Amino acid sequence: MKTNFYTKLLSVSAAIIALILISQLFIHSSEPTVQAEELSNESSYAISSLDIPQSINFAGENAPIDRYDVKESFDRELLVNTYWQSQTILFIKRANRYFPTIEPILKEQGIPDDFKYLSLIESSFMPRAKSPAGAVGLWQFMRATGKEYGLEVTPEVDERYHIEKATVAACKYFKKMYDHYGSWTLTAAAYNAGRSGVNRQLDRQKTDNYYDLLLGEETGRYVYRILAIKEILQNAEHYGFYVKKEDLYPVIKTTDLTINTGVKNFATFAQKYGTTYKELKNLNPWLREAYLTNSRKKEYSIKLPSSSQKFIDQPIATQKDSSLVK
Repeated sequence: MKTNFYTKLLSVSAAIIALILISQLFIHSSEPTVQAEELSNESSYAISSLDIPQSINFAGENAPIDRYDVKESFDRELLVNTYWQSQTILFIKRANRYFPTIEPILKEQGIPDDFKYLSLIESSFMPRAKSPAGAVGLWQFMRATGKEYGLEVTPEVDERYHIEKATVAACKYFKKMYDHYGSWTLTAAAYNAGRSGVNRQLDRQKTDNYYDLLLGEETGRYVYRILAIKEILQNAEHYGFYVKKEDLYPVIKTTDLTINTGVKNFATFAQKYGTTYKELKNLNPWLREAYLTNSRKKEYSIKLPSSSQKFIDQPIATQKDSSLVK
């Protein structure tokens, strides 16, 4: 009797378990289809090719966008910079801070406004940018070139990092190259490859047009990258970039302090003007040391936060402080 009872109990239990498993199988076998359909319907993210503008130009000089090689080269840079979203968002934010400084200098010097995009692609608008080759600042001047175009470059003062002075120096270079080439596009290419490098390729390939040159990877992409960044920044929302006004990096309000002495310690100097060493160096990246010798008594204009103006208006006590000036 016990054997029969346990046998019947096991049989009933096995049947119940089998029914449960079969029911679960039917339930779960249909669920992925429903979830997949829901995900498909809810998803709106897509990556697509981009429409190429009918016309593009650099500094008023039209690019022959109807040519397949020009179109595809521009398309490459447009795609790279549109879908490298984090970097391009930063470009848009930083441009709001630095364009207002660069634009009036370009205009005053008679240089086309489009050259501000050259500075952007050179340095990503990072004031302390330094290339492996040693080019520095927003305009990425090499040491020798910076000195050639009037910038002071010493261990204590490096005006390649000085935004306004470096912009003026870049304008001098652009004017000289334009006088040589009669083309702003070739002027931009020469800024990347150097005058001798561009001249060598023009002579070798028997042309005077950037778009007809077969160039190496970097210089061959250079102008197209400028054109792509210009197109995106001028039509940001068209390319999917929505940056709220309050998210743009603001122009930093400053006041200028002119000195013609040395400074023993910039940390102490900053404190006396109600700011910090970090802020002082952020506003003046061209000051390369924690002190300034200035044995020649040269006049320098140092930027301070606008809140420092009240200390500048009462300079006598500060100037007498022997811990500040040499």
